[in-house]
Amino acid sequence: MRLTRFTDYALRVLILLGLTEDRLVTIEEIGTRYGISANHLTKIVHRLGKLGYIETVRGKGGGIRLARPTSQINLGDVVRDFEEDMTIVECFDPSTSSCSIEPNCRLQAILRDSLKAFLQTLEQYTLADLVRPRRKLRFLLDIDSP
Repeated sequence: MRLTRFTDYALRVLILLGLTEDRLVTIEEIGTRYGISANHLTKIVHRLGKLGYIETVRGKGGGIRLARPTSQINLGDVVRDFEEDMTIVECFDPSTSSCSIEPNCRLQAILRDSLKAFLQTLEQYTLADLVRPRRKLRFLLDIDSP
C-alpha cells in the first residue's frame, strides 16, 4: 500500500497545525517548512477545510488552524478522505479487471484483508499521537517554542 503525495502532504499539514495550535499558520509558512509548493498546498488546504479538519481565517493576519482538537482527528478517517483509489490490484474493480484467474484466486481476499487491517491500524491513532514528541518535532520544523 502506498499513500499518494496528496494524502502524505495533508497529514503533514495537520501535523504542523497540531504543533502550532496557539496561532494561525499560512500556506506559505507550511510550504517553507516542508519544501512543498504553495500551489499544491492550496488544494490540500481547501480540501481539509471542506472536510472540516481545519478552519480558514481570511484577510490580513489570516491563516489556517485546526477545526477540532488533535485527539479528535482520526488518521484512518484522514486517509480514507484523501485516498481516492484504494484499489491495490486490478481485480478489486470488476469493471476493469482482466485477470483470467479471478474466479478462483485467493489473492484478492488476502489483499482485501490486508487493506482492512491497514485501515484498522490507522483508526487506532489520532493526530495527537503524531504530534509527539512535540518539542523535537517543533525543533525539526524550526517552529519557535511558545
